[in-house]
Amino acid sequence: MKIVDLHVHSTKSDGSFTPSELVEYGIKKGLSALALTDHDTTEGLEEAFLAAKGKDIEIIPGIEFSTEYQGKDIHVLGLYIDYEGEEFRKYLRDFQESRNIRNEKMCRKLEEHGIHISYEGLKERFPGAVLTRAHYARFLWEEGYVSSMKEAFERYIGDHAPCFLPREKVTPAQAVELILRAKGVPILAHPVLYRMSDERLEKLVAELKNAGLMGIEAVYSTYNSGEERQMKKLAKKYELLISGGSDFHGAAKPGLDLATGYGKLVIPYDILERIKEAKEEIHGI
Repeated sequence: MKIVDLHVHSTKSDGSFTPSELVEYGIKKGLSALALTDHDTTEGLEEAFLAAKGKDIEIIPGIEFSTEYQGKDIHVLGLYIDYEGEEFRKYLRDFQESRNIRNEKMCRKLEEHGIHISYEGLKERFPGAVLTRAHYARFLWEEGYVSSMKEAFERYIGDHAPCFLPREKVTPAQAVELILRAKGVPILAHPVLYRMSDERLEKLVAELKNAGLMGIEAVYSTYNSGEERQMKKLAKKYELLISGGSDFHGAAKPGLDLATGYGKLVIPYDILERIKEAKEEIHGI
């Protein structure tokens, strides 16, 4: 059976594999297709395409947008995006600038709490990456300020910790609209992880469906069989596509593997075929 993985991260965000290493590993794992969906960046796509040239694997240009909905972090995947479009590139440049300002302020807060850190030093340690709080946590752990990345969040950079600063975020609906304008397929990522009530989650899905949402990540590494059935039922109710992914980050998520998640994940190729058909129907390409 042909299998795919439609949610994967590289060193260009918070994964530990470079885009080219991901391609090679995807081939080793027997994947027919792999979607590179780094957080709020498409910087790894050219490297991935180059690494896959002439090889028996399809690289799907993707992204994972970080958005906010009623105080919760909500992630929206974009598959098959036209990442070279000027409007899309301008948005990412503006978003990156707001992220840079926030990162500089967070470094100053950490300095005030006795952490010897600078934004320039952080960028040098993680070259080419879109810096996330996971990078801060890794720095704090590697430098011996904390005994684990979990402790870094609890003491310094978690949502309610003293050095955390919220950053500018779009709404999930805005992310959906941006992906559609980039001729992509917007997918609500791992909805079970948001720990919403059924009523609240359904309200979010209904709102995003009205904005143009095309699918739900109904097959995912951490879902049990009941959660997968629930997500597929929700997708069917709102006439949405089913997507699936491991959310592979390499060493950043120990035990979670590409293609197979925690060992039982299987994403058949026919899931991707239906996404391709829907993309052609909506965008004509």
